[in-house]
Amino acid sequence: MKAKKTLSLTLAAAMTAGLLVGCGGGAASSSTPAASSDAPASSSAAPAAAGKVYYLNFKPEQDEAWQKLAAKYTEETGVPVTVVTAASGQYETTLMSEMAKSDAPTLFQVNGPVGLASWKDYCYDLSGTPFAGELTSDSYALKDGDATLGIGYVIESYGLITNKTLLEQAGYKAEDIKSFDDLKKVAEDITARKDELGFAAFTSAGMDGSSDWRFKTHLANLPIYFEYQADGISSTDAIKGTYLDNYKNIFDLYINNSTCDPAELAGKTGDDSRNEFLNKEAVFFQNGSWEYNNLVGEDKPFTDDDLTMLPIYIGVGDEANQGLCTGTENYWCVNKEASAEDIQATLDFMYWCVTSEEGTAAMANDMGFVIPFKKAVESPNLFVKVDNAMTAAGKTPVAWNFSTMPSENWKNGVGSALTAYAAGTGTWDAVVTAFVDGWATEAALNAAA
Repeated sequence: MKAKKTLSLTLAAAMTAGLLVGCGGGAASSSTPAASSDAPASSSAAPAAAGKVYYLNFKPEQDEAWQKLAAKYTEETGVPVTVVTAASGQYETTLMSEMAKSDAPTLFQVNGPVGLASWKDYCYDLSGTPFAGELTSDSYALKDGDATLGIGYVIESYGLITNKTLLEQAGYKAEDIKSFDDLKKVAEDITARKDELGFAAFTSAGMDGSSDWRFKTHLANLPIYFEYQADGISSTDAIKGTYLDNYKNIFDLYINNSTCDPAELAGKTGDDSRNEFLNKEAVFFQNGSWEYNNLVGEDKPFTDDDLTMLPIYIGVGDEANQGLCTGTENYWCVNKEASAEDIQATLDFMYWCVTSEEGTAAMANDMGFVIPFKKAVESPNLFVKVDNAMTAAGKTPVAWNFSTMPSENWKNGVGSALTAYAAGTGTWDAVVTAFVDGWATEAALNAAA
């Protein structure tokens, strides 16, 4: 097939075009196909297909839940489902490796238009499928012309996860923070009294591969979003860097008011940052709704009453009416190079996940997902509820524009410059160069591909 013949070209393009940024930490894991069962399928299960499913999962923090859900589906239908989870920050590399194999994933994901450009030759057209028909809005369909090549399966939010109890011990409430200036005042006051209080303002802004996506991608989204808003655009081949001074200000606030010296950040991991928050060593932890089950629940130190999530303020726009960063970079794609039987089995599994009682409950309760499908179960996730409340109050969510970042190579350039800047071995001008000039270079490479 044409797609098979052009595999090397596609993989080369993917190296420069970039696909995904991690959300959460963890090592790669996999399961063998869940054990088959001769038990009759329940009424909620999709019709059993002759094929099998291989899902290359992007989200390490949901690996265990996906393994259980896959096993449940196999128990109900007899269809083997294998779930392999890429390590944090390694999805692109893992996908390239797995797609080159004879037994490639039947279900994978891209992060949006940039990711789709690398993999569209491998994407089955989902138009007219029962799965696509369950969407609540066509805005979650990722299209190439008239073809629907990907479908967003989860909506998430990120911001500053906040320990309200520690904040109150410092003499403040979450309601006191409504702008960058407010956040700066609180953070610097906590730092000034760090020894007395026994905790820091921010967890470590780790810049190793398990954590740097929080800053080279998620934090970098803020200046991109506000530039797009100011210019009335939704993408660009030449970012201007209008709000990079604001990006510097928030990054400086993080690294100068945290649990460690800025020079130590190159070696700090995502687990370090999470554990600092779990151990109540810091008030603020930049992360997303996907972290909820790592913080709240059995054997966890927090309840919903202890936490909230604040917007990431950088001193731009109508901050009093700014909401959380809310969107998706998670689009399911079906490998059209799989056998017809495996494609059908995969479509049946996807449909079951978003329509059955077992699937929708697992996605809401075990994974903490908000899914954009008609039979979605309301998520118990506190951070989802905070986002809903902010939106209902008229606050404007910050869109996920980082899916327009030109490549993974661009992100890595920004991340390296941020790491050197934090360590004192590089300048902020180098960050600006990586951000602005690097964007133009990578965009030009994409156009030439």
